[in-house]
Amino acid sequence: MNRFQGRTVLVTGAGSGLGRAVALAFAAEGASVVAAGRTATTLDETVALIAERGGTAAAATADVSRAASMRDLVGWTVERFGGLDVAVNNAGVFRGGGPVADLAEEDWRTLLDINVTGVLFALQAEVAHMRAHGGGAIVNVSSNLGAHTRRPGLAGYLTSKAAVSALTRAAALDHVQDGIRINAVSPGAADTTMSLLPGETEDERAVRMKAESPLGRVSSGREVAAAVLYLASDDAGSVVGTDLVVDGGASA
Repeated sequence: MNRFQGRTVLVTGAGSGLGRAVALAFAAEGASVVAAGRTATTLDETVALIAERGGTAAAATADVSRAASMRDLVGWTVERFGGLDVAVNNAGVFRGGGPVADLAEEDWRTLLDINVTGVLFALQAEVAHMRAHGGGAIVNVSSNLGAHTRRPGLAGYLTSKAAVSALTRAAALDHVQDGIRINAVSPGAADTTMSLLPGETEDERAVRMKAESPLGRVSSGREVAAAVLYLASDDAGSVVGTDLVVDGGASA
Protein backbone atom coordinates (compact mmCIF):
# COMPACT_ATOMS: atom_id res chain seq x y z
CA MET A 1 0.00 0.00 0.00
CA ASN A 2 0.98 3.62 -0.46
CA ARG A 3 -1.34 5.32 2.00
CA PHE A 4 1.26 7.98 2.82
CA GLN A 5 2.64 8.72 -0.64
CA GLY A 6 3.52 12.40 -0.86
CA ARG A 7 3.20 12.96 2.89
CA THR A 8 5.81 13.96 5.44
CA VAL A 9 5.94 12.05 8.71
CA LEU A 10 7.91 13.00 11.83
CA VAL A 11 8.76 10.20 14.29
CA THR A 12 10.47 10.94 17.61
CA GLY A 13 12.50 8.26 19.33
CA ALA A 14 13.15 6.74 15.92
CA GLY A 15 16.68 5.50 16.58
CA SER A 16 15.64 2.11 17.88
CA GLY A 17 12.80 -0.13 19.03
CA LEU A 18 9.24 0.79 18.22
CA GLY A 19 10.21 4.20 16.88
CA ARG A 20 12.44 2.62 14.26
CA ALA A 21 9.73 0.09 13.36
CA VAL A 22 7.22 2.91 12.91
CA ALA A 23 9.62 4.96 10.78
CA LEU A 24 10.33 1.97 8.52
CA ALA A 25 6.62 1.22 8.15
CA PHE A 26 5.73 4.77 7.11
CA ALA A 27 8.60 4.89 4.61
CA ALA A 28 7.47 1.56 3.15
CA GLU A 29 4.10 3.16 2.41
CA GLY A 30 5.57 6.11 0.56
CA ALA A 31 6.11 8.73 3.26
CA SER A 32 9.09 11.03 3.53
CA VAL A 33 10.20 10.35 7.10
CA VAL A 34 12.09 12.50 9.58
CA ALA A 35 13.67 10.20 12.16
CA ALA A 36 14.25 12.29 15.27
CA GLY A 37 15.91 11.55 18.59
CA ARG A 38 18.88 12.28 20.80
CA THR A 39 21.55 10.00 19.29
CA ALA A 40 22.75 10.79 15.79
CA THR A 41 24.39 7.42 15.15
CA THR A 42 21.27 5.34 15.76
CA LEU A 43 19.13 7.79 13.79
CA ASP A 44 21.53 7.48 10.87
CA GLU A 45 21.14 3.70 11.07
CA THR A 46 17.37 4.07 10.80
CA VAL A 47 17.71 6.34 7.78
CA ALA A 48 20.15 3.91 6.17
CA LEU A 49 17.70 1.02 6.63
CA ILE A 50 14.98 3.08 4.97
CA ALA A 51 17.26 4.04 2.09
CA GLU A 52 18.25 0.39 1.55
CA ARG A 53 14.57 -0.41 1.04
CA GLY A 54 14.06 2.40 -1.44
CA GLY A 55 12.47 4.87 0.95
CA THR A 56 13.06 8.54 1.73
CA ALA A 57 14.19 9.72 5.15
CA ALA A 58 16.37 12.19 7.00
CA ALA A 59 17.73 12.22 10.54
CA ALA A 60 17.44 15.10 13.01
CA THR A 61 18.65 15.28 16.59
CA ALA A 62 16.27 16.85 19.09
CA ASP A 63 15.44 16.93 22.80
CA VAL A 64 11.72 16.49 23.42
CA SER A 65 12.05 17.92 26.94
CA ARG A 66 12.91 21.34 25.50
CA ALA A 67 10.15 23.34 23.84
CA ALA A 68 12.57 25.29 21.65
CA SER A 69 14.15 22.07 20.39
CA MET A 70 10.76 20.74 19.30
CA ARG A 71 9.87 23.99 17.54
CA ASP A 72 13.21 23.84 15.74
CA LEU A 73 12.60 20.20 14.79
CA VAL A 74 9.22 20.95 13.24
CA GLY A 75 10.68 23.95 11.43
CA TRP A 76 13.55 21.84 10.07
CA THR A 77 11.12 19.14 8.95
CA VAL A 78 9.02 21.64 7.04
CA GLU A 79 12.10 23.19 5.47
CA ARG A 80 13.50 19.79 4.49
CA PHE A 81 10.36 18.21 3.04
CA GLY A 82 7.95 21.10 2.52
CA GLY A 83 5.41 20.33 5.22
CA LEU A 84 4.31 18.12 8.09
CA ASP A 85 1.32 15.82 7.64
CA VAL A 86 1.76 13.21 10.36
CA ALA A 87 3.63 13.16 13.67
CA VAL A 88 4.31 10.19 15.93
CA ASN A 89 5.42 11.15 19.43
CA ASN A 90 7.18 7.98 20.47
CA ALA A 91 10.18 9.19 22.48
CA GLY A 92 10.08 7.95 26.04
CA VAL A 93 12.08 6.39 28.85
CA PHE A 94 11.45 3.63 31.37
CA ARG A 95 12.44 3.70 35.04
CA GLY A 96 11.46 1.25 37.75
CA GLY A 97 12.13 2.89 41.05
CA GLY A 98 10.50 0.53 43.53
CA PRO A 99 7.65 1.48 45.87
CA VAL A 100 6.28 5.01 45.86
CA ALA A 101 7.96 5.81 49.17
CA ASP A 102 11.36 4.93 47.69
CA LEU A 103 10.99 6.51 44.27
CA ALA A 104 14.03 8.70 43.58
CA GLU A 105 13.31 12.33 42.76
CA GLU A 106 15.65 12.19 39.76
CA ASP A 107 13.79 9.22 38.27
CA TRP A 108 10.42 10.91 38.85
CA ARG A 109 11.51 14.15 37.20
CA THR A 110 13.11 12.34 34.25
CA LEU A 111 9.96 10.31 33.60
CA LEU A 112 7.74 13.38 33.69
CA ASP A 113 10.13 15.60 31.72
CA ILE A 114 10.48 13.17 28.81
CA ASN A 115 7.33 11.04 28.83
CA VAL A 116 4.81 13.78 29.64
CA THR A 117 6.27 17.24 29.12
CA GLY A 118 8.09 15.95 26.05
CA VAL A 119 4.79 14.88 24.51
CA LEU A 120 3.25 18.24 25.40
CA PHE A 121 6.07 20.21 23.77
CA ALA A 122 5.94 17.98 20.69
CA LEU A 123 2.18 18.43 20.40
CA GLN A 124 2.45 22.19 20.73
CA ALA A 125 5.05 22.48 17.99
CA GLU A 126 3.25 20.07 15.66
CA VAL A 127 -0.20 21.57 16.16
CA ALA A 128 1.12 25.09 15.62
CA HIS A 129 2.18 24.11 12.11
CA MET A 130 -0.70 21.81 11.25
CA ARG A 131 -3.55 24.12 12.18
CA ALA A 132 -2.03 26.83 10.00
CA HIS A 133 -1.60 24.46 7.04
CA GLY A 134 -4.77 22.46 6.67
CA GLY A 135 -4.53 19.96 9.52
CA GLY A 136 -2.91 16.57 9.97
CA ALA A 137 -2.75 13.52 12.20
CA ILE A 138 -0.80 12.93 15.40
CA VAL A 139 -0.29 9.64 17.24
CA ASN A 140 1.18 9.57 20.73
CA VAL A 141 2.79 6.35 21.93
CA SER A 142 1.65 5.63 25.47
CA SER A 143 1.63 2.22 27.19
CA ASN A 144 -0.76 -0.40 28.46
CA LEU A 145 0.91 0.29 31.81
CA GLY A 146 -0.78 3.32 33.32
CA ALA A 147 -4.34 3.98 32.26
CA HIS A 148 -5.05 0.34 31.37
CA THR A 149 -3.19 -1.82 33.86
CA ARG A 150 -0.78 -1.44 36.75
CA ARG A 151 2.10 -3.30 38.36
CA PRO A 152 3.84 -2.71 41.71
CA GLY A 153 7.12 -0.84 41.75
CA LEU A 154 6.43 1.24 38.64
CA ALA A 155 4.60 4.26 40.04
CA GLY A 156 6.59 6.88 38.15
CA TYR A 157 6.31 5.18 34.79
CA LEU A 158 2.64 4.34 35.32
CA THR A 159 1.86 7.95 36.19
CA SER A 160 3.72 9.31 33.18
CA LYS A 161 2.00 7.02 30.70
CA ALA A 162 -1.45 7.51 32.22
CA ALA A 163 -0.83 11.22 31.74
CA VAL A 164 0.00 10.67 28.07
CA SER A 165 -3.33 8.89 27.59
CA ALA A 166 -5.21 11.73 29.29
CA LEU A 167 -3.25 14.43 27.43
CA THR A 168 -4.00 12.70 24.13
CA ARG A 169 -7.75 12.82 24.72
CA ALA A 170 -7.66 16.42 25.89
CA ALA A 171 -5.60 17.53 22.90
CA ALA A 172 -7.87 15.60 20.55
CA LEU A 173 -10.91 17.53 21.72
CA ASP A 174 -9.06 20.84 21.71
CA HIS A 175 -7.83 20.52 18.13
CA VAL A 176 -10.24 18.39 16.12
CA GLN A 177 -11.86 21.60 14.87
CA ASP A 178 -8.43 22.65 13.60
CA GLY A 179 -8.49 19.65 11.27
CA ILE A 180 -6.04 17.67 13.41
CA ARG A 181 -6.83 14.14 14.54
CA ILE A 182 -4.95 13.13 17.69
CA ASN A 183 -4.93 9.57 19.02
CA ALA A 184 -2.71 7.23 21.02
CA VAL A 185 -1.39 3.70 20.76
CA SER A 186 -0.66 1.87 24.02
CA PRO A 187 1.64 -1.10 23.44
CA GLY A 188 2.32 -3.83 25.93
CA ALA A 189 5.47 -5.93 25.90
CA ALA A 190 7.02 -5.80 22.42
CA ASP A 191 10.13 -7.28 20.86
CA THR A 192 12.38 -4.47 22.05
CA THR A 193 15.01 -4.26 24.76
CA MET A 194 12.58 -2.33 26.99
CA SER A 195 10.55 -5.49 27.61
CA LEU A 196 13.55 -7.51 28.79
CA LEU A 197 14.01 -7.94 32.52
CA PRO A 198 17.51 -7.19 33.89
CA GLY A 199 19.84 -9.90 32.63
CA GLU A 200 17.09 -11.64 30.67
CA THR A 201 17.66 -13.05 27.18
CA GLU A 202 15.11 -12.97 24.37
CA ASP A 203 14.61 -16.73 24.71
CA GLU A 204 13.97 -16.37 28.42
CA ARG A 205 11.51 -13.58 27.72
CA ALA A 206 9.68 -15.82 25.26
CA VAL A 207 9.25 -18.47 27.95
CA ARG A 208 8.05 -15.87 30.47
CA MET A 209 5.54 -14.38 28.04
CA LYS A 210 3.97 -17.77 27.38
CA ALA A 211 2.81 -17.65 30.99
CA GLU A 212 2.21 -13.90 31.37
CA SER A 213 0.46 -12.95 28.13
CA PRO A 214 -2.94 -14.26 27.02
CA LEU A 215 -1.54 -14.23 23.48
CA GLY A 216 1.50 -16.13 24.68
CA ARG A 217 4.12 -13.83 23.19
CA VAL A 218 5.27 -10.25 22.85
CA SER A 219 3.91 -8.06 20.09
CA SER A 220 6.18 -7.47 17.12
CA GLY A 221 7.31 -3.98 16.21
CA ARG A 222 5.49 -4.41 12.91
CA GLU A 223 2.21 -5.10 14.72
CA VAL A 224 2.51 -1.98 16.84
CA ALA A 225 3.53 0.07 13.81
CA ALA A 226 0.45 -1.18 11.94
CA ALA A 227 -1.76 0.26 14.67
CA VAL A 228 0.05 3.61 14.47
CA LEU A 229 -0.27 3.74 10.69
CA TYR A 230 -3.97 2.94 10.85
CA LEU A 231 -4.66 5.82 13.25
CA ALA A 232 -2.61 8.18 11.07
CA SER A 233 -4.28 7.10 7.84
CA ASP A 234 -7.41 8.32 6.09
CA ASP A 235 -9.00 4.97 6.99
CA ALA A 236 -9.30 6.34 10.53
CA GLY A 237 -10.82 9.63 9.42
CA SER A 238 -13.46 9.65 12.16
CA VAL A 239 -11.26 8.20 14.92
CA VAL A 240 -10.49 11.00 17.37
CA GLY A 241 -9.15 10.76 20.91
CA THR A 242 -8.91 6.99 21.04
CA ASP A 243 -6.27 5.03 22.93
CA LEU A 244 -5.66 1.82 20.99
CA VAL A 245 -4.18 -0.92 23.19
CA VAL A 246 -1.86 -3.43 21.50
CA ASP A 247 -0.81 -5.84 24.23
CA GLY A 248 -1.94 -9.34 23.37
CA GLY A 249 -4.80 -9.15 25.84
CA ALA A 250 -2.66 -8.37 28.89
CA SER A 251 -4.96 -5.56 30.04
CA ALA A 252 -8.22 -7.15 28.89
